[in-house]
Amino acid sequence: MTFVWILVSTFVVSVISLVGIFSLMIKENLLQRILFYLIGFSAGALIGGAFLHILPEVLETADSTFVFSWLIVGIVLFFLMERFFYWRHCHEHGTCPVHGFTYLNLIGDGFHNFLDGVMIAASYTVSVPVGIATTLAVIMHEVPQELGDFGVLIYGGFSRSRALAFNFLSALMAVLGAVAGYFAAGASEQFASYILPLTAGGFIYIATSDLIPEIHKEKKLRKSTLAFIAFLLGIIFMAVTKLFLKF
Repeated sequence: MTFVWILVSTFVVSVISLVGIFSLMIKENLLQRILFYLIGFSAGALIGGAFLHILPEVLETADSTFVFSWLIVGIVLFFLMERFFYWRHCHEHGTCPVHGFTYLNLIGDGFHNFLDGVMIAASYTVSVPVGIATTLAVIMHEVPQELGDFGVLIYGGFSRSRALAFNFLSALMAVLGAVAGYFAAGASEQFASYILPLTAGGFIYIATSDLIPEIHKEKKLRKSTLAFIAFLLGIIFMAVTKLFLKF
């Protein structure tokens, strides 16, 4: 019965990734105007998620030197992956219809979702109420992040339907993480201590190397200011969810 609770909970969390389906109701020209601000919001949410959620969590159980070493490894790893995607999809063809950071975002989010599944499974092994509470906590920080992720995929060159499909596939990593966490509950904490800093490094890299520079390209003061406000809102939203999860 516990395993059923775990699977249902992680599937519900995965469905949150389909929040972008509301974009199908929005006209193309309006969506294009909104996307730039979603990039700002997503950059803030990634920064907030890394520094306010992921790193504090792993620092509770691991040495700071170990954590920050793996954080650096994460940044370097995502840098190398982006160079590969750029070479494979842009260099050979001379054009870049889909930006490399879209693939990085999917990979980073996939890592994060996998660990969400591990955490949900581990909490259900304690008790069903603890598992439900953990699932609600995951949903609280997934909503803004998935909204931002969808915006990144669209802005990076994906069609709306393709963005929805790939974002959902990335979200399903939570189910895989839940299964792995259920059958290896004892090793899940040690596993997370390696993957969490890598994920945080990926989020920081994507936000600072790809998304924030996109905002800097905007020459109009009003539009760039609004994008900066969206960036701050992304950070604030993650901070508010962090405070909420303490109660």
